[in-house]
Amino acid sequence: MEWISNSNILIVGLGLIGGSYARALKRLGYRISAIETRKESIAYALRTGMIDAGSDQPDPELIGSAEAVIFGLYPEAFKAWIREHQDKLKPGSMITDVTGVKRCIVYDIQEMLRPDVEFIASHPMAGREVYGVENSDDRIFRDANFIVTPTEKNSAAAVEWCKSLGRILGFRKISILSPEEHDEMIGFLSQLTHCIAVSLMTCSDNHHLVDYTGDSFRDLTRIARINEDMWSELFLLNKDALLTHMDLFLQEFGELRDMLAAEDAEGLKEKMRLSTERRAWFDM
Repeated sequence: MEWISNSNILIVGLGLIGGSYARALKRLGYRISAIETRKESIAYALRTGMIDAGSDQPDPELIGSAEAVIFGLYPEAFKAWIREHQDKLKPGSMITDVTGVKRCIVYDIQEMLRPDVEFIASHPMAGREVYGVENSDDRIFRDANFIVTPTEKNSAAAVEWCKSLGRILGFRKISILSPEEHDEMIGFLSQLTHCIAVSLMTCSDNHHLVDYTGDSFRDLTRIARINEDMWSELFLLNKDALLTHMDLFLQEFGELRDMLAAEDAEGLKEKMRLSTERRAWFDM
């Protein structure tokens, strides 16, 4: 399947990212439908013109008429949906996702999926500290990264189809990683950073901090306003990779603490020089 304007695209799970996909694809001329259990989300999306049709139930007509389906569900809910409703999918349709972990879902879904439907996994590295379709905004994709995570079961055509999705949505860079490489990377770049932000916010109960804080604390804790249902599931499903990165962080933080306790000024400066050098990679 090619990305042709006016194609029928179904989004299952109309939250922040699903809603942002809907806004972008609708603006580009695609016919967008959505399935979302929250009736309020469907009503909002219809009222604002983000979608052409929607249902709070797995509507067979919406599912069966879609050339492509984009899943914005939590991992276990995604697998359950495929088990229960894949019989309604249109033969030859392509499906992808926005899920933040891959090993625990990609292989299971590809194993259970009908042979006339292909699942090519992807992960838009974009988001906001708020959630829900009401906060969706397709501008979050600009200058962001998009990751495609194929397996040996995926065709070359499906990989190209998924890469083209990233391009038309406006992502800056599109990368290819295995599900294993993805989860190791995401454990560090995303999940560890959320753990640090949560820990910063939970290690002090001083309500007056807001009266004194500067930008550094605000920047470090922006992502501490967290969807506990989604992120706890993601953490647990990527437990091994995340624990490895947490241990490395604790070791590094311990070294910094010991340098401070020993008044090792040169050691502290060397850590800071290394930090400055590596942070510059992100500004290129």
